[in-house]
Amino acid sequence: MASNSRRGRQVPLSGLGQIDDVELCARAVQLCADLSQRRSVRHFSDRPVPDTAIDDCVRVALSAPSGANQQPWHFVVVKDPTTKRRIRQGAEEEERAFYQGRAPKEWLDALAPLGTDAHKPFLEEAPCLIVIFAQLFGVDDGDKIKHYYVQESVGIATGMLIAALHQAGLASLTHTPSPMRFLNDILDRPSSERPFLILVVGHPAAGATVPDIARRPFDSVVTRI
Repeated sequence: MASNSRRGRQVPLSGLGQIDDVELCARAVQLCADLSQRRSVRHFSDRPVPDTAIDDCVRVALSAPSGANQQPWHFVVVKDPTTKRRIRQGAEEEERAFYQGRAPKEWLDALAPLGTDAHKPFLEEAPCLIVIFAQLFGVDDGDKIKHYYVQESVGIATGMLIAALHQAGLASLTHTPSPMRFLNDILDRPSSERPFLILVVGHPAAGATVPDIARRPFDSVVTRI
C-alpha cells in the first residue's frame, strides 16, 4: 500500500463491532420498520421538548461525513416565542410572494396534493425550530477558507438529524421558504453562511393528519448490478 506523507494521525476504529449476519439483518429490519413510519407533520402540539433530547439529536447530525471533514454547518435551536414569531412573519411574506406569482403553475400543481399554502402556523405552534445554515466558506485570521461539497455535506447531516429525531419519538417538518436570507438577520448569522432549511420539531398534535400519499416502489428506484 502506498504511503501518504500528508495523512493525519490515525486511530483505531471504534463503535462498530463485528456481528453475525443474523443480528445484522435483524437490526436492518427493525431500523427499516421504525424509519419507514416517518412522516412530515404540519400539526404540532405545544408540549415542550427537553433541551437534552434536541441536543443529542443534533450531536448525531454532527457525526455526519463532510467534504474534507470541514463540517460546514451551523445549527440554531430556536425556542423563544418572539423569535419564532419573527421567523413565521418572514417566512409567510416570502410564501405569499411564492404562491401569488413567483411559483410556476407546474410547481403549484405538484404541491396541490399536499394542501400547502402561504400560512405557516406551525412555525409558532411547534415548541422548537432548528434552523440549519450551510457555511459557504470558513474564516481564519481574516482569511477565507474554501469549503468543499457544502450542500452535499449539510444535506447528509440534515438527513441524519431527521432520522435521529424520529427515533427519539419526535415529529419534524422541513420548511424552505425562498429566499431565506431573512434568517441571517433574525438569527444574527454571518454572510459566510446561507440558510439551508428550517426543521420544525415537536410532538404531533392530537388528531394530527398527514396527506394520503405513497412512496415509490422499491424496485423502481433501486438497481442491483
